[in-house]
Amino acid sequence: MAKQQKQIPIKGSRRFEIPDAKRIGSSDPAQKIKVSIYARRNPNPSAGVLSKIDQLSTALPKNRQYLSNKEFDEVYGADPKEINAIVSWAKKNNLSVNESNISEKRVLVEGTIKDIGNAFNVEFSEYEHHSLGRYRGRTGQVYIPEDLYGIIEGVFGLDTRPIGHSRCKRGRGSAPWDEFVATGIADKKKAPSTPTNKWPGTFFPPQVAGLYNYPTGTDGTGQNVAIFAFNGDGPGGQGGYKLSALQTYFEKVLGQKTPEITDVVIQGPGNDPGPDTQASSNNGDSTGEVMLDMCVVGSAAPGAKIFMYFTEFNSQGWVDALHNAIAGTNNISVISISYGNPEQDPQSAWTSMALNVVNQALEASNAKGITICCASGDSGSNDGSQNMPEVDFPASSPFVLGVGGTKVVASANLSTITSETVWNEMFRQGGAGGGGISAIFSKPVYQNTANVPPSANPSHGIGRGVPDVAALADPYTGVVIMNVNGKSLEPIGGTSAAAPLWASLILRLNQALNAPCGFLNTLLYTKFATNVLNDITVGNNGAYSAGPGWDACTGLGSPDGEKLLDALK
Repeated sequence: MAKQQKQIPIKGSRRFEIPDAKRIGSSDPAQKIKVSIYARRNPNPSAGVLSKIDQLSTALPKNRQYLSNKEFDEVYGADPKEINAIVSWAKKNNLSVNESNISEKRVLVEGTIKDIGNAFNVEFSEYEHHSLGRYRGRTGQVYIPEDLYGIIEGVFGLDTRPIGHSRCKRGRGSAPWDEFVATGIADKKKAPSTPTNKWPGTFFPPQVAGLYNYPTGTDGTGQNVAIFAFNGDGPGGQGGYKLSALQTYFEKVLGQKTPEITDVVIQGPGNDPGPDTQASSNNGDSTGEVMLDMCVVGSAAPGAKIFMYFTEFNSQGWVDALHNAIAGTNNISVISISYGNPEQDPQSAWTSMALNVVNQALEASNAKGITICCASGDSGSNDGSQNMPEVDFPASSPFVLGVGGTKVVASANLSTITSETVWNEMFRQGGAGGGGISAIFSKPVYQNTANVPPSANPSHGIGRGVPDVAALADPYTGVVIMNVNGKSLEPIGGTSAAAPLWASLILRLNQALNAPCGFLNTLLYTKFATNVLNDITVGNNGAYSAGPGWDACTGLGSPDGEKLLDALK
């Protein structure tokens, strides 16, 4: 190992032991692991490129000039010299360099637990937790040499504690799909009617798209969408899809085509479907979530190409997947994320180091014209916390479209929405749409006229208001999708349904505009805050109530696709 110089801790890297976690012992020093080292952005971008960024959030999509790949690297990528300095240091510390990437600002290294620990001055232990399972953990801070301080902004892969929970809610049981065909509910020659014979008030996703007035003559053709899917070791367990089940759903149940699907494995086993039962979901099987997202996007925007970004439930999985989807070569225009964690999770899921690196990636997506739709949570204003109101990250990032939940009642012929209120079924354990005020992110300028209230927390702080918009999420009026077994349909809800519904709409808007919508928040709040979306004024999510205009339950409202298209033109 190279002679050690003075080491300095990375800001925000401190880890604490998770309450109730049992330390089993030290990690095997000979075990090899991969670690992602993230550099800062290029500190010296040209003024000319920076000036192009300033107009992106306020201009209409057709007038936006997004950055080329070269310009993106100049602003949001790393300085090649600084990447080379990290590579050189890693090699001197017995670490193999598997990859270095200017656009993603990442150096991927591999080494033994012993060498990794020596390089970053950390000690590793194995832990067991009653709900999180077994994981490799560390406590304290991550150290780097003095001459790389300020250059390295994050190191991920040291700690494998799980981060992220799916945001789907199961509804009212299942039924064989062929019963629907037999009763004329699904027919290749006609659009399916509402499945009221089994689950009154529920819908197939294309029916929801019709109720929300998605632009006619569009199906997402020419667009690439990234759907995030988490699985892997620990409670995340299995998670994935079966193509045959999806084909049955799209082609035999809905009479549509099966969209083009490509797997992108960032970390972990990739497509690894589990049983997709309520019991398996309770134990961490994310298959139901994966199937929900794919059924919604694949049927509401069937012309779009779906890229399934498989990664693991840990900080490295999150950071690597986001950077690859945003700065990679798949030309993604929309990212749909149906997972999240409370901002101030008592189990210390997110470090401020990770929040910073993730949020920088989310910000960079705007320069590429990528819209990121994030579910706001399914546990109301407390986001699963038993103590106080809280919001969900990454939906609380000011650089994403945070999506809350509603309950929808439609006319008998599905021509109009007769009632839409805040989703809140907490009284029967059915969940409620997440929303509130961030304790981490300050209120963005675009929310200055939104009448964002102080937080309901005792601190009553002013911060970023969540969500921005909303859509159908109540599982009792939810979307009917295919189980991974390919045999049965069931209604599912949650903001995990709302986020891909918005993602599908934006794919179709992009097609209609022949330009990516990109970051929509500024336009939504400053130009489209009234008379464009469906304002939801009835209901509450616990600590916050709906009312005219923006609120911390449903944001600015649910979609009216044609009105939004006209406004964006």
